[in-house]
Amino acid sequence: MANPLRKTMVYLGLADEEYDDVLPAAPVAPVSAPASATRAPVTPLRRPAVRQAAPAGMNEILTVHPRQYRDAQTIAESFREGVPVIINLSQMSEPDARRLIDFASGLSQGLYGKIERVTSKVFLLSPEHVAVSGDAAEIEPEVDAGFFGQ
Repeated sequence: MANPLRKTMVYLGLADEEYDDVLPAAPVAPVSAPASATRAPVTPLRRPAVRQAAPAGMNEILTVHPRQYRDAQTIAESFREGVPVIINLSQMSEPDARRLIDFASGLSQGLYGKIERVTSKVFLLSPEHVAVSGDAAEIEPEVDAGFFGQ
């Protein structure tokens, strides 16, 4: 392997290195490993099948009238504690309101809750352990075409 071009190709990984000292090939017996050593234990990252019971002292619903996007912190802290939150967006600009609803949607999805529109600018965030009942057929058609009906 005295050829400089060959040495460069080997250095760059474009060619295999040729050995002058070739050893005779000896038969190799296959190595069998125990079945438990071939696979590592796997821990599933799924949501537990058992739903959490409602907190014993849950007797509160928080109503928030945010004026700025930074009011989202109050919403998040209460929702993480398992408190349902009603968000009234009537005092916010439309871009900030859209941003806050995007945040609230991600928050409720991440904590296995729900977000529901009550009116065109009022939303309900309900935690996983809270059941919300109502008649979906009574929703006004103008609400869907209104504020956030994209």
